[in-house]
Amino acid sequence: MDKNIGEQLNKAYEAYRQACMDRDHAVKELQQKTENYMQQIHEQQEKIELQNSIIAKLKSQLAALNANR
Repeated sequence: MDKNIGEQLNKAYEAYRQACMDRDHAVKELQQKTENYMQQIHEQQEKIELQNSIIAKLKSQLAALNANR
């Protein structure tokens, strides 16, 4: 009987250990994806700022051309 309980405990421990490793892997994967998405968001924000500055320059050039006509 003790052998059977020991085997069950070992199986339960192994299942718990595997679940913990799966959880840790999922957490690391989520952290990595979050970091990647944050980097992509930052890069997109920089592109938007650059495009907004280009638009502002073009608008001022257009206004200057329209004022000269």
